[in-house]
Amino acid sequence: MTDAAKGVAAVVLACVIWGFGPVFYHRFAHVEAPEMLAHRTLWTLLMFGGILGMQRRFPELGALLKGPSRWVVVLATVLITANWFVFIWAVQNGHAVEASLGYYIFPLVAVTIGYVVFAERLTLNQSAAVLMAAVAVCVQTYGLGVAPVIALALAGTFAGYSTLKRAIGAPAMVSVTLEVALMAPVALGYLAYAHSGYAGAGAGWFGRDLITSLWLPFSGLITGGPLILFTYAARRIRMATLGLVQYLNPTLQFLTALFLFAEPVSGWHLGTLALIWVALAIYSAGAWRQDRVARSEAVRLSTSDTVVK
Repeated sequence: MTDAAKGVAAVVLACVIWGFGPVFYHRFAHVEAPEMLAHRTLWTLLMFGGILGMQRRFPELGALLKGPSRWVVVLATVLITANWFVFIWAVQNGHAVEASLGYYIFPLVAVTIGYVVFAERLTLNQSAAVLMAAVAVCVQTYGLGVAPVIALALAGTFAGYSTLKRAIGAPAMVSVTLEVALMAPVALGYLAYAHSGYAGAGAGWFGRDLITSLWLPFSGLITGGPLILFTYAARRIRMATLGLVQYLNPTLQFLTALFLFAEPVSGWHLGTLALIWVALAIYSAGAWRQDRVARSEAVRLSTSDTVVK
C-alpha cells in the first residue's frame, strides 16, 4: 500500500471506532456520565503516558506545561472535558441522534469561529453552508419547540477546542496527554467519592462488577486509539480527503442511534439532517475545489523552479 492508501485506511478505521463508540457508552449506561468520564480520562492517560514513557518523551510534557501556551492548554482541557461529558451523557440518555448532529455541524461552527474571532474570509460556499446550517437549527427549534442544545454544545466545545489546539503547537499525543493529566486529579477525586458510598448505590462500579471492570479500560482505547490513527492519517493524505472522510463518524453515530438504539426520529429531525447534509455538500465541494487549486499551483511553482534551475 502507498502512504496515501495507508492514510485513508487509518482515518476510515478511526472514524469507524468513533462512529460506533456510542455502543460502548450505551451498553454501560449504568456507569453514570461523571464516573464514565473519570474512567475515560484515567485510562486515556495510562495509554498515552505509557506510549510517551516508552518513547522517553516525558520532558515534552514539562516543556509544554511551562511554555507560553500553558493557559491555552488549560482552557482546551476545560472544553474537551465538557465535550466528552456532554457526549457520554447524551448517548446514555437517549440523545445519540442529536449528538451525531453536533459532529455534522462542527466544521461549520469552526468556520464561523474563524470568521468571528480571527477575521478569516468566508468563501461563497462557506457562507452558503453556514447560512443553511443556521436555517437547519431554526427549523428544528421551530418544529420540536426546543433548540438542539446538545448538538450546539458538542459542536461549539469541539470547534473551540480545535481552534485552541492550533495555538498550542505541540504534537497531538503530547498535548492530549497533558490535557488528561490535568483532568486526572479531578477524575481520581470523583472516583474516590463514587467508591466511598456517598454517591449512592449506583456508583463505584470498578471492582464491583466483573464484566464492567474488564470493559472500563476500553474507554481509554476507544479515545486514544482513533486519535493515534487520525494523527497518522493527517500526515499522509490531503486535508480535503481527511475532512470528507470525517463525516463517516457522525453518519455511523446516527445509524447506530436509529437502528441499534431505536431512538425516535421525527420528520423534523430528518428535515434538519437533510439541510445539514446539503450544507456539508456545499462546504465540501468548496474545500475540494480549493485543495485542487492549491495543488495545481504547487505543481506549477515546482515546475517553474525546475525550469529555472
